[in-house]
Amino acid sequence: MTKYIIKRLLQAIPTLFFVILTVFLIMKMIPGDPAMVLLGPQAGPEDIARFRQQLGLDKPVIVQFFLYLKRILTGDLGTSLVYRQDVLSLIFERLPTTIILSICALFIAIVIGIPAGILAAIKHNSFVDLLVTSLSLIGISIPIFWFGMVLIIIFSLQLGWLPAVGTGDFSKSIWDGLSHFILPSLALGILSTGTIARFTRSSMLEILNQDYIRTAYAKGLRRHLILYRHALRNALIPVITVIGLQLGNLLAGAVLTETVFALPGLGKLMVDGIFRRDYMLVQGEVLFTAMMYIFVNLAVDITYAFINPKVRQTYRGVTG
Repeated sequence: MTKYIIKRLLQAIPTLFFVILTVFLIMKMIPGDPAMVLLGPQAGPEDIARFRQQLGLDKPVIVQFFLYLKRILTGDLGTSLVYRQDVLSLIFERLPTTIILSICALFIAIVIGIPAGILAAIKHNSFVDLLVTSLSLIGISIPIFWFGMVLIIIFSLQLGWLPAVGTGDFSKSIWDGLSHFILPSLALGILSTGTIARFTRSSMLEILNQDYIRTAYAKGLRRHLILYRHALRNALIPVITVIGLQLGNLLAGAVLTETVFALPGLGKLMVDGIFRRDYMLVQGEVLFTAMMYIFVNLAVDITYAFINPKVRQTYRGVTG
């Protein structure tokens, strides 16, 4: 397992380098001069040239990239051009909001998706199966920003049950804080709910068609024991991988969700940085998000290897 973990970490290095290079080049291809944007139209040519020199924008692009890469290797993601603050400190300020939102959305997806997938598999080719499959497909297809606005109109503007924007105050009460995350979590979790439900259904159907399940029925075991002790335990093993990948997707989907619901998280911070052409902020946040995504996948792979002996045996066979 130690060799497996080291191998996965080494495989992440080229991915991170490619992410850094891609984001850097994309930001450079965006029309406009960040120095002119930050200083405003009243700035003269000398002020703009002096500011560009301070930011290192007067150097060749390849030099700018390697200087940025050098700072990253020393743990320095740079200083925000707009906020005049260390990028890493800005990320850590906004990170709790995004983590709470992603965890709540994943919780909703698991609580709804797994039971729905199991029910659809048990009621295969029935109306229930058709209903779950159809709703899952709708959930996967609905745009997050559209569904978020629908939730705001219904539950905030018309019914007045839940707040539409902001994060609330956990110091006042837990409900005051969590109530602001219910609608964003539903909007963000709808995609993962459909994905988990469909994957659980497929995995459960595959297990139910195995010979040992038929043997268990032939021995006269009770149906609920067969379904939940034998079938479900094996069917959920690959679902864990999907859940881990969905956590990474939720971090990416938080960009739209936090913008719609005005949540001060990493997604909203990135959108503001893009509109204000804050190169350092966008590059640093994309790199941080990519690292989170990679380490989440690594944690899922390791967890999957621990709970599924076949993975360990396969890896031993390959390395042996």
